[in-house]
Amino acid sequence: MATARARLYGLLAATFDGETETTAAALDRGAFAAVADVFPIDIETADLRGDGYDADALGVGYDNLFVVPGTHYVPPFASAHATDPSEAFESDSRYHTAGEAGELLGDPAADMAKLYAAAGFSPERGDEIPDHVAACFEFMRALCEREAALLEGEGTEADLRAVRELQSRTLSRLGWIDRFEAAVASSDTVEGVFAAIARLARTFTAWDAREVVQTEPQPSETTPS
Repeated sequence: MATARARLYGLLAATFDGETETTAAALDRGAFAAVADVFPIDIETADLRGDGYDADALGVGYDNLFVVPGTHYVPPFASAHATDPSEAFESDSRYHTAGEAGELLGDPAADMAKLYAAAGFSPERGDEIPDHVAACFEFMRALCEREAALLEGEGTEADLRAVRELQSRTLSRLGWIDRFEAAVASSDTVEGVFAAIARLARTFTAWDAREVVQTEPQPSETTPS
């Protein structure tokens, strides 16, 4: 189970980091749809199947959604979806107003950076934004890979508990993906590929927290009170 979880987190990390060739190949072999089909709730998989996806076309869609600010832009990091601003937030960006939620590198970024430091992890994905969704999924991939190695006998029970605790703490900070998924669904209305993958990501992380890691829901600035 840990290895399978690591593979999916790795695929999601690559997708939301803009590796469109990886995404196109996964769509071609039905990898996303195969995962969606195992969940105990209905997930529309029409946009997760087929071999008609071109990496370059997906790249244009990715940039329009997650890179280039505009009418379809959805910030792929937690701080932008926070309900409260960070205390020291200042920005000269015309897309954000100082003292309002939606900042870059806010408290969620600091929280994720602390988790990475605790694990001795340095994310390679996410454009050096600690709370970028690709970096978060990359971290979960690494934690699941570590869990798999420990289950093979490469460590102690204490090591295994520590890794699972880090998984739990990380997943408890991913409640913002609900808002992220809703925003992607609203913006990706033509092809719908990234909306479908975001929906899968939201469902998978919620299932992982509930069924595998058994994370207790925690209030945070990224979830409404």
